[in-house]
Amino acid sequence: MGAGNWGRNLIRNFYELEALAGVAEVNPELRSKVAAHYPEIPLYDKFEQVLNTDVSAVVIATPAPSHFQMADAALKAGKHVFVEKPMTLRTNEARQLAEYADEQSLILMVGHLLLYQPAISWMRDYLATGKAGQVLHVAARRANLGRVRREENVWWSFAPHDVSVVLDLLGNPQLIGVDASGHAMLQPGIEDDVHVHLQFARGQTAHIHCSWYWPLLERNTVVIAEKQMLVYDEVAQQVTIYYKGVDGELNNRDEGSETVSVAATEPLRIECQHFQGLHCHGSTSAIGWMEWGSGGGDFGKSNGGFPRLTFLFTSPLMWMKEQRLGRARKFGTFPMS
Repeated sequence: MGAGNWGRNLIRNFYELEALAGVAEVNPELRSKVAAHYPEIPLYDKFEQVLNTDVSAVVIATPAPSHFQMADAALKAGKHVFVEKPMTLRTNEARQLAEYADEQSLILMVGHLLLYQPAISWMRDYLATGKAGQVLHVAARRANLGRVRREENVWWSFAPHDVSVVLDLLGNPQLIGVDASGHAMLQPGIEDDVHVHLQFARGQTAHIHCSWYWPLLERNTVVIAEKQMLVYDEVAQQVTIYYKGVDGELNNRDEGSETVSVAATEPLRIECQHFQGLHCHGSTSAIGWMEWGSGGGDFGKSNGGFPRLTFLFTSPLMWMKEQRLGRARKFGTFPMS
């Protein structure tokens, strides 16, 4: 569903996985482009046409305001659903979809691409060894002079990636506080630059900065731990371990750094394979609810390089729109094919 800027990447990956049964796109020009690249693939000009086919799963890559309506219709038609982030624009809508998928034993998966990035998988596993010590703080920046949207602010557009990574690397601690601020420079009421500071019960903190009105292309994640510091440069696809810190006497310690080589596998391909494996094998085991702030969960573990806990729904997005904490998160633990 959707053959726009991101939808065409999903189309390519599912086609190469021999899993593409058709493409639905309302824009005639975009449909023509799909037809030129994939002449043998059925095309639909209406979403409802797909629901009447015997296809078992749908992938939704349309503008965010349409996500709830389309995902709801697909689930009620008995389809497994992969929907790009953000899952919905309201907490109650996301909860409604998750509950229905549970009741019907259907897969409902949200695209959190960075969790499938090999570098993030490596950092998750490395931190789990304890070599870096306890993680104290994670800072993420996603900024660029990028594509400005009219229907959502930069937090909704960019932050789901970094929220998922922060929670993953911190080991899913209990959230106790949020301090958010944004600046709408280009359009009234739609923030172009957003800073969010998070506080967790174990004393851990995180800071996320998102901007699409920024002179430099910056996508990085910094992990501050007791013994070491890790920096992931998403643009260069490079992880660096810094053997530095401050000792008990407040003296600086600097023992150099090391650059880590990680696999160059395309994360979107891994994510698409994951969804394909889930709905093809019919596994919906161990699906349940976890409330924000409840802690727990089999977090931080991996299976064959994949994130073992797959985010199906994250609601920190509600902080900016509703000025409150979204409390519910749907999660599932699945065997990997």
